[in-house]
Amino acid sequence: MDLFDLSGRTAIVTGGNGGLGLAMARGLAKAGANIAIWARNAEKNAAAVEELRALGAGDVLALTCDLAEEAAIETAMAHTLGAFGRVDVCFANAGISGAGTAIPDITADGWDNTMRVNTRGAALVYKHVSRHMIARAKEGDAGGKLIATSSGQSIMGVNRSSDYAASKAALNGLTRAAAFELARYQITANALLFGYYETDITAKADPKFGEWMSRRIPLRRPGDHEGLEGLAVFLASPHSDYITGQCLPVDGGLSIS
Repeated sequence: MDLFDLSGRTAIVTGGNGGLGLAMARGLAKAGANIAIWARNAEKNAAAVEELRALGAGDVLALTCDLAEEAAIETAMAHTLGAFGRVDVCFANAGISGAGTAIPDITADGWDNTMRVNTRGAALVYKHVSRHMIARAKEGDAGGKLIATSSGQSIMGVNRSSDYAASKAALNGLTRAAAFELARYQITANALLFGYYETDITAKADPKFGEWMSRRIPLRRPGDHEGLEGLAVFLASPHSDYITGQCLPVDGGLSIS
């Protein structure tokens, strides 16, 4: 018996066409899940679909979706349900790095844009996904998984990152609130507070930031993308049904250093 078979289950992965989202989607594909990628870059979406379809027996759909626009989220949800009939798991992974400004240089537009994508976008995704999950629960098919990509910066301080840190701290609050509110429908909500992983976002950072991180992380290395595959499958599986409302650091010990 395969303890982590996700055949017949459908997972949404926002921002799943690269970075951490694609790494988690690989694990879901290998476990047999159907996957809906919601992301903005059509070319990267197409490449992700081709890669993921080769990994497992489930089907893969990619939809061009800007999480800053609720109409786009609503359309993507409708297309996902039209293709797969149900959604069991949602990885609210899409996000941006923030404006990168020092606190004295904060602008309203920069702050609002980071919040719009990282926090409001995830909340609106959960709005439409949870409506479907609640409707299923009322018909006798309870259960669902909400997993957010947060950041260690939500509980730690980093220079020139106040908007990003605040957006992810708010996401942690959303996670706890969703876990409490939706528990009656057997819907769980958890957040992963990722530390330093090499991604397109970190590639844009000052090289000194990566050097500083490598010295500060107790395990003395960035996170490995392959390790995210099993983590995603565990959180998407019934074996994590009793875990909810948690904000789990996945950071090589960075948050305790």
